[in-house]
Amino acid sequence: MKKILLIEDNPDVRENTSEILMLAQYDVITAVNGKEGVELAQQHQPDLIICDIMMPVLDGHGVLHMLSKNENTASIPFIFLTAKAERSDFRKGMEMGADDYLTKPFDDVELLNAIEIRLKKNDILKKEFTKNLHGINDFIQEAKGIDSLKKLSEERDIRLYKKKDEIFKEGSYPKGIYFIHKGKVKSYQTNELGKELITELHNEGDFFGFISLLKDEKYNSSATALEDSEIYMIPKEDFFALIYKNAEVSKKFIEILSDNLIEKEKQLVKLAYNSVRKRVAEALVNLSDKYKKEDETTFSMNVSREDLANLVGTATETVIRTLSDFKEEKYIEVAGGKITILNYEKLAGLKN
Repeated sequence: MKKILLIEDNPDVRENTSEILMLAQYDVITAVNGKEGVELAQQHQPDLIICDIMMPVLDGHGVLHMLSKNENTASIPFIFLTAKAERSDFRKGMEMGADDYLTKPFDDVELLNAIEIRLKKNDILKKEFTKNLHGINDFIQEAKGIDSLKKLSEERDIRLYKKKDEIFKEGSYPKGIYFIHKGKVKSYQTNELGKELITELHNEGDFFGFISLLKDEKYNSSATALEDSEIYMIPKEDFFALIYKNAEVSKKFIEILSDNLIEKEKQLVKLAYNSVRKRVAEALVNLSDKYKKEDETTFSMNVSREDLANLVGTATETVIRTLSDFKEEKYIEVAGGKITILNYEKLAGLKN
């Protein structure tokens, strides 16, 4: 049963609205003023808040402001309830982050419809979708339940890429956002001399290629399959429908997309300040963290020395010499193109 907090100083309105909500099978908590409402919201963590604006002690705008500053209550759907119908009052509430606005007098259907819509949208934000093809389809299907997103295209493709196949090229225009169902992908930039620098590694469950799409500009990097891969593409129209037509869905989708941004920033700092030996060690650790499966006791991967050099940002010959040193020190084992990590802790703890 969904829990709703009703903050209303008028006893008749509070009693009538509470009765409507209970008849609709909601668990209702009531507060007689804004200060009490803030305390009850923090204590009970309701699924939705309905709040009058003109109240003693603390008005509705004050309630919304205080709750928005608390991470435990900031995301609770918030509906203003007021007798004031001035446009400026409406605009102020929405600019502060209110989700909806009902003007008294309202009918039962109007109230319940507003609540149902807000709860449904909030459920999408709370739901944790698995990062695989099934989970992404679940997310899009859930989003389609919102009226503004019902026109999402069904034309989403799974594309098969062989090892070294190009997925998109630096300087081309984005046609959609990519999601890895199976396989591994590298993103890289090329300088004027044709030298590559790998900027990101992507694994199953990762999105990539979305920054240029959001900025509406050409790709500033290329993407290539590191092994045979199955790539799922959400067309640009679907992507923008999710991002721009609904704030709640936008928040959730951006949260999914931004998982790797902090890690990317850390990578750039390390590239700038760490020694080559430490960068090679960190590249091997990064490969293990990214691609090692849960049931594996040691990590092995076929990786070209050129790709490893592009990830580290140094010459291929330097990487080969460093790998030889690591082999002598028993940190790794090398057989042909395959590198096996023997001592993950030593590599991870290597001094600069």
